[in-house]
Amino acid sequence: MASDFTQISKYFSPKRVAIPIVIGFSVALFLLIRDFNPDSFSKININFQFFFYLFLAIFFLVLRDFFYILRLRILTDKKISWKHAFQVIMLWEFTSAITPSVVGGSAVAMFIIHQDHISLGRSTAIVMITAIMDELFYIIAVPVAVIIAGANNVFTSASFNTFGMNFHTQEIFWIGYVFIVILIFILSLGVFVSPNGFKSFITRIFRVKILRKWSAKSEHFGDEIILTSKQLKGKPIKFWASSFGVTMLSWTSRFLVVNALIAAFSTVSAADHTLIFGRQLIMWVILLISPTPGGSGIAEYFFPVFLGDFLPNGIAPTLAFLWRLLTYYPYLFVGVIVFPLWVKRVIKNKSKT
Repeated sequence: MASDFTQISKYFSPKRVAIPIVIGFSVALFLLIRDFNPDSFSKININFQFFFYLFLAIFFLVLRDFFYILRLRILTDKKISWKHAFQVIMLWEFTSAITPSVVGGSAVAMFIIHQDHISLGRSTAIVMITAIMDELFYIIAVPVAVIIAGANNVFTSASFNTFGMNFHTQEIFWIGYVFIVILIFILSLGVFVSPNGFKSFITRIFRVKILRKWSAKSEHFGDEIILTSKQLKGKPIKFWASSFGVTMLSWTSRFLVVNALIAAFSTVSAADHTLIFGRQLIMWVILLISPTPGGSGIAEYFFPVFLGDFLPNGIAPTLAFLWRLLTYYPYLFVGVIVFPLWVKRVIKNKSKT
């Protein structure tokens, strides 16, 4: 027990918190200096509409976390109280913020959920199913956004040179999107159709010489799929409908934060809002494969690339920083505050047991 807490506490070290802050602030400062245009700031109308949309952005941010907490309550059959669910989500968001986006905070989340008297198998199932539902929302939302807003409008003309090859945003997006679709299809087959067959398939792949050093991890992952399948077997339609419905609401609230921020600094139409939402879906793929903790630096850089068209010239870097100031950095500090409270509660409960 003590060793587990020692391992988890490493995530909450000052160094872990400082790295994404330094990266994010450095990129934001560079962009602010490079694109600073004082004339653009003079065009911003500080009026009722400005403060209304800022309030709306904060409201959507709170709503996003509320739906995350509600989803956790649904997935645990309400065995976790609202207060404890809040702590779990804040710690989950913290670990996601200090690890590369592609890694996330899943391993820590399993341990944290398990401490609230949720079996290890159920904890594994909860983390696995949240990942599948998150990606499923994305898989569904992208085609809808592209159809409504139009493919020519959703994708930007920006291109990036990587390993000597030139990639446009549309090409990067489709590579990432197809990868997500294939991944979720395979995971869903493993969880809902044939978990034992999935484990057998994945362990055989990792017996190949070049992949052999990850064979133990692949077998452990196969066991997690089997555990997840057992935990979710026989769940009623209401369980799936409510948990996925809340997932859709949480992700929609996440993206509407940006819509509200842009509306505060610029005049946008209903059609523009649809396009802003669609552009965020495209940008999210790039953030998903970001090698930096929580996409720090990458998010600040790509925000003007995808959403600068809707803002006065020179405003986008400032708004990118404000966006991250609202939706990213607070979780670093809240996580550090919540962690010792959570540890104290868990140890107290263990001593009672």
